[in-house]
Amino acid sequence: MKTVQLFKVSPSSLGSQNSLPSSTSLPLTFFDILWLRLPPVQRVFFYEFPNQPSLFYDTILPKLKHSLSLALTYYFPLAGILNWPHDSNKPIITYNVGDTLSLIVAESDADFNHLSGSDLCEASEVHHLVPELTISDDQASVLALQVTLFPNHGFSIGITSHHAVLDGKTSTSFIKSWAYLCNKLGDSSSSPCDLPPELSPFLDREIVEDPKGVEAKYLSDWLKQGGPNNRSLKVWNLQGPQDSIRGLFYLSR
Repeated sequence: MKTVQLFKVSPSSLGSQNSLPSSTSLPLTFFDILWLRLPPVQRVFFYEFPNQPSLFYDTILPKLKHSLSLALTYYFPLAGILNWPHDSNKPIITYNVGDTLSLIVAESDADFNHLSGSDLCEASEVHHLVPELTISDDQASVLALQVTLFPNHGFSIGITSHHAVLDGKTSTSFIKSWAYLCNKLGDSSSSPCDLPPELSPFLDREIVEDPKGVEAKYLSDWLKQGGPNNRSLKVWNLQGPQDSIRGLFYLSR
């Protein structure tokens, strides 16, 4: 595999119903804190595109980048960072205007039909299709994306997300929003910036109540692990078996 280019994509400044703040801090809730140091979640989506690479770079990639920027207008915290300041009792997601999301564009000579099909294959064969998050003791990126072209066959989109920031519902909603806006580009009947309500994220953390003090227990446990007062954001290095096998299975009703 070879890396073609690295893009830094920021939330779009085009007018939408959401106005981007200059800076925002979103605290994690006890639903999130439980997963603070667990490894990131990785997903790969495959798309058939049996055309010349030039067509991909001239048509598909610009639409993917543009619609990603539009999607980040709504999901702008995904362009921010996760940190745990010493003056904060819990980790927070911080977004400042100008923050960007990493989008890697790569090419692979691997067998597209084999990797995207229903045949069993070694899990390690798809590892090069997903990017890595930048994570240190002090801060962690929230999301990273990689588009990999299999010339004349198709492309994949690899998504790596921080486990404490995106749950399955949020991650899926973001992907659907990106796809929705990408599909809307070029449609003159509607504004490409508008997301339907069911795809628009809700960012207010104040509605999450914690009458049993679960958050304090989770925070205390994390601070004690490798502590005292260990605020490191480095995730556990949990490796699966080297001979792991993956497959695609169709489930009937």
